[in-house]
Amino acid sequence: MNYFRTAWRNLLANKTYSLINITGLSVSLAACILLLLWVQDELSFDGFHKKADRIYKASAMFSKEGKTDIWTTPAPLATKGKQEVPEIADACRVTGLWEINKLQYKDKKYFDLRCGLADRSFFTMFSFTLLEGNAKNPFPDNQSVVISESTAKKFFGEESPIGKIIQGNDRERFQVTGIMKDIPANSSIRFDLIIPFTILEREYDGKGYWKSLDENWGNYNYDTYFLLKENTNAAAAAKKLTGIHQKAQPGNFTRNLNYVLQPLERVHLYSADGKDQDMATVRIFFLIAMVILLIACINYVNLITARAIRRAKEISLRKIVGAGKVQLFLQFMSESLLLFLISMVTATLLIFLIMPLYNSIAGKHMTFVLFSAEVWLTYLFTLVATLMLAGIYPAITLTAFKPIEALRGKLSGFGKNVTIRKILVVLQFTLSVILIISTFVIGKQLKYIREKNLGFDKENILMVNLHEIGNHYDAAKSELLSRPEILDITSSGEDIMNSYSSTGDAEWDGKTAAHETFMINQNPVERNFLKVMNLRLVAGSGFTGTPADSSNFILNETAVKAMGISDPVGKRLKFHEQNGTIAGVVKDFHFQNLHNTIKPVILYYNPTWKNIMYVKTSAMNTTKAISALKKVWTQYNGDLPFKYKFLDDTFNEMYRADIRIGMLFNSFAIITILISCLGLFGLITFTAESRVKEIGIRKTLGAGISHIVGMLSKDFLILVLISCAISFPAAWWALNKLLQQYAYRTTLSWEIFAIAGVLTLLIAMLTISFKAVKAALANPVKSLRTE
Repeated sequence: MNYFRTAWRNLLANKTYSLINITGLSVSLAACILLLLWVQDELSFDGFHKKADRIYKASAMFSKEGKTDIWTTPAPLATKGKQEVPEIADACRVTGLWEINKLQYKDKKYFDLRCGLADRSFFTMFSFTLLEGNAKNPFPDNQSVVISESTAKKFFGEESPIGKIIQGNDRERFQVTGIMKDIPANSSIRFDLIIPFTILEREYDGKGYWKSLDENWGNYNYDTYFLLKENTNAAAAAKKLTGIHQKAQPGNFTRNLNYVLQPLERVHLYSADGKDQDMATVRIFFLIAMVILLIACINYVNLITARAIRRAKEISLRKIVGAGKVQLFLQFMSESLLLFLISMVTATLLIFLIMPLYNSIAGKHMTFVLFSAEVWLTYLFTLVATLMLAGIYPAITLTAFKPIEALRGKLSGFGKNVTIRKILVVLQFTLSVILIISTFVIGKQLKYIREKNLGFDKENILMVNLHEIGNHYDAAKSELLSRPEILDITSSGEDIMNSYSSTGDAEWDGKTAAHETFMINQNPVERNFLKVMNLRLVAGSGFTGTPADSSNFILNETAVKAMGISDPVGKRLKFHEQNGTIAGVVKDFHFQNLHNTIKPVILYYNPTWKNIMYVKTSAMNTTKAISALKKVWTQYNGDLPFKYKFLDDTFNEMYRADIRIGMLFNSFAIITILISCLGLFGLITFTAESRVKEIGIRKTLGAGISHIVGMLSKDFLILVLISCAISFPAAWWALNKLLQQYAYRTTLSWEIFAIAGVLTLLIAMLTISFKAVKAALANPVKSLRTE
């Protein structure tokens, strides 16, 4: 206890240094813990399932000529796999049901609840808690529904929901047969209500090519999960699944098919082929947390050593009166521990204050529970790391003084051997420069995405889902076009920015065996779609406005190249059993996220398939256009809340995760740079105090302020330049790898590195100048006075 009393007195006696230390360590601890909470949240996805180590997600992988396409799975895979693969203990198919957008019980209506379809094994394979109902048979029939606890409260309040009827889309009727606990936020599968997967059977009438759901091997629309038996080989099970599919659907199409089984706990952060997509970001954020903690510890060492001269006589007198190295070591460790504990309390208060803003930026619902095991493990980790990095070295070094030399003002450990401190400065500024460069590059990449020409207009275009308007489309369109603020209108079956519907059902003259696995994205559009969206034809005339348009097809440049068609306009094309011709080739446009390369796409006219309406207006008339659209919406979709989006807003939403990551990265990069400046301040403080008499003599002999500032600054600026020289190649290598996740990306130009270097030097100069100028202005009489 005596050690802590003495430590407390020392902290009070050196308020400035204590405040700098506590501020730096508190901010770094708070930043480190916030980052580790984010990392922990990402790593925790799907880990709550008791059988997670045996649950695998299946994906269909088509590999050809070095290219790999990854799809979800057809419905029969689960049934046949469970029946014929010995390694498989159970299977479950899961998919979203987007067609149901309105659910009603009596006068209560809710829209856009997450509705899912799943097999009855859903609650026995996964650890989703069923509060009421039969986990082994949650769906007695196809009109059953299991709802979440919060959904039950919305519809029924305190009433028992079991047996009640929920109406969907004015036609469907589902009886509540179970209540599940709300699915956690860290789950890859998240629904508000679940209906039986087998309801899809009603889509088959026995007249088509596929007679039933369990025979439809050509529809890759569903997520399939397998529970493997203990001590079985996932790769062997996947190989057998591939054989089952190839046997059921023989031919060239499945020749390059391979199924892969991905562990459930890796689904959130890894792609099916093992690429560490989002895991790379997790590693980066963990590394930043460690960098922040390391730099804070370096600061502590620098500031402790800066105080060494003032404490040298105190330490020497203690040694002379009998204090041993162990006692002195414990004393300095007590000071480090006390400082850490104060910083930890301050950091905890900061976290509680910042947490709502942090969640808002991160787009998460993380909670900081002070007395949780995870938080205390984090504290314990940071405590051990801080004491190891920032406590032991200063304690050992400070206790190594030779008392007589120290009383004479000679500090062999600190006055001459400055190599370690120089290395520390180079290290922390190397890390800081890397973060500064990374901040610029991430910002440049996000700017590149925002400004990239997508190949179509996205400004001043409103987008709405049609719903019932689709049944009265011509009347609604005519009414809207009568308004002067609306310039034009078109429609499509798929979102122009987020289209993933694809098919292999295309035949053309010259198609070879090499094209058997060819897949093309499809989008049924209105005749004027190209004109309204400003898609540019590079060949052909497109749709003609005649009945022949039902057999006219428009391909993009990538499709023509992949299909190997020369002079495509007028060539025969059979699509979905419809014989027709290629009426035009449209210049490539981005219909998916810029993380993906442009794929083949076919645009075709189908007046019966309209899901989305695009309303073109002008910047001056957006408010009037929205009012007109709302009026039409209310007329035909009276029960549905009016929802619209501007295409440029939809574009921003697509990259919201990238923007959030960028904002978090920038925030923590700034924190790291500021903490690094504290370390530099500590070192310049040490230098100024250790050379105080030299400065006094130089001033007495006529040295000016600029000369003194230059003398004190030169060595540190050299260290910063060395940091730049080390950090530039390291940053280039790391950022080049980071940008690989974008199919379309900015370049790493030398200007970014130059700006980062200059900015770092300016930051260092400002930090150094503050103390250097103060030392240069000091009265030389006081510095030369002999005590």
